Amino acid sequence: MTLLVDPSLLPPARHRADFSGDPGFRRTPEQQRKFEALLDSADVLLGIPDVDPAALARTVKSNPRLRWVHTTSAGGGQQVGNAGLSPSHLQRVTFTTSAGVHGSPLSEFVVLGVLCGAKDLPRLLRLKDRRQWSERWMSRQISRQKVLILGFGGIGRAVARSLSALGMNVTATARHADAEHPDVDRFVSIGELDDVVGEMDVIVCALPGTDLTRRIVGERLLARVKRGVTFVNVGRGSVVDEPALIAALEDGRIGFAALDVFEVEPLPAASPLWEMPNVLISPHTAALAVDEEAAVVELFADNATRLLDGHELVNVVDTVEFY
Repeated sequence: MTLLVDPSLLPPARHRADFSGDPGFRRTPEQQRKFEALLDSADVLLGIPDVDPAALARTVKSNPRLRWVHTTSAGGGQQVGNAGLSPSHLQRVTFTTSAGVHGSPLSEFVVLGVLCGAKDLPRLLRLKDRRQWSERWMSRQISRQKVLILGFGGIGRAVARSLSALGMNVTATARHADAEHPDVDRFVSIGELDDVVGEMDVIVCALPGTDLTRRIVGERLLARVKRGVTFVNVGRGSVVDEPALIAALEDGRIGFAALDVFEVEPLPAASPLWEMPNVLISPHTAALAVDEEAAVVELFADNATRLLDGHELVNVVDTVEFY
């Protein structure tokens, strides 16, 4: 196996696991020709070229020998879908993602959000800012809370493991409600959400961004939540109807929200979310960890071994729903 790489043709990384690189980087015309020549001579790609669906489309169409592309993100399926590839291209090239690599750090962010909501972090910060020693109050006990996890892929499983260990009663969505998992007390289908969401003290979104999941957390679902529920989103911003979320935060249906993803990123400065004391904003960074690059490469290497041995690859993208 021959490794094709030329660091001079790649944008400089601004930090570890910066797969997109410096947005100000530009190749000369000669460098672009060299870059595309490398792409067009490869059987396998580690990463989507320039993390750009258009560049991926060009490469797949120009390189008939390409057989596998591994995306460095867990949500790489969405980028593949945005490339607008033909059925024949999708049949020829196998796409895999780095799903599961980010499960541990994202589950820790979820735990942070759950703790902030249960222990009323906004109130504590407000009192500290005022230098006010208030009357004591009862906080919520996590081990007595019920959590609903929307999405039970690699991230959802990691979240269930962490929250189950804290003693929470875990409900998760699955395609089949008769599914079983040691960290989940009950599985429900998406169609049953209206019936169970009102029982929940915490809702965690770990859904991928697809046409089927778009704005699934919207007015209808938020009208049925238990007042004061904690909401954490580590899935995709497109899954949430942001105006409906803001309204629920304003009227107290959602008591606290920890958000790592948004409909528009970067989150516009005019968004009311910035001003809300009961919202924790993370700039889509909760998945990042110092060992992320190594974990992505280890997953790629495992899949490369599977490919060479003629075994089925893991994390293969569904080219119908693109997740």
